[in-house]
Amino acid sequence: MERVRKYTKPARVFHWVHTGAFLLLVVTGLILFVPALGFLAQDSWTRVIHRIAAVVFVLAPLIQILANKASTKAALKKAFSWGKDDMDWAMAMPRYYFLAEESAMPPQDEMNTGQKLWFVILLIFSPIFVITGILMWFFKYTLPSEVFQWSVFIHDVAFIVVFLMFLVHVYLGVIHPLMRTHGGSFSSMVDGTVTTDYAKSHHGKWYKEIAKK
Repeated sequence: MERVRKYTKPARVFHWVHTGAFLLLVVTGLILFVPALGFLAQDSWTRVIHRIAAVVFVLAPLIQILANKASTKAALKKAFSWGKDDMDWAMAMPRYYFLAEESAMPPQDEMNTGQKLWFVILLIFSPIFVITGILMWFFKYTLPSEVFQWSVFIHDVAFIVVFLMFLVHVYLGVIHPLMRTHGGSFSSMVDGTVTTDYAKSHHGKWYKEIAKK
């Protein structure tokens, strides 16, 4: 089956490093967050791993930005470029994903509306993670108790929002039956390519552009 390149190697490396750090944050965060798992946090290893993962979670995008300024700028431009097709995508999404009506979905760019939404959510909530995390890590014993408790609450809410969106991202991008039908998008983060069938059905506008080259 014919394939087209969608992601560069640096982009894929960043994606997996950032994803790995996020998953470590999820696992260690749940141990610290869920009372029933508290016995696993009796030793300090959970907090140490959580903090190391947090540092990687912050450093990875900073390195990506500095090393690939042009691609970062392009990604930001795509993420914040919303038009009629994006609104139509939002309206068609229930029919597409729940009823498998592929004809309902308008043609999409290299970054489709769902990916744009995920990108924007990360941009909004990542700084919240960082700020509240720093407050809890370095200022636990100097902050007023009310400020510290609010930091914990906001940190937890931000985690819940991002984790739920992460699950949606994985399901719609990898597990959903329509993804398997068209070859899925998981391969794009393994070897950087997707099938032409997938490109046409999920990124039609982008595929037309690269097909001309």
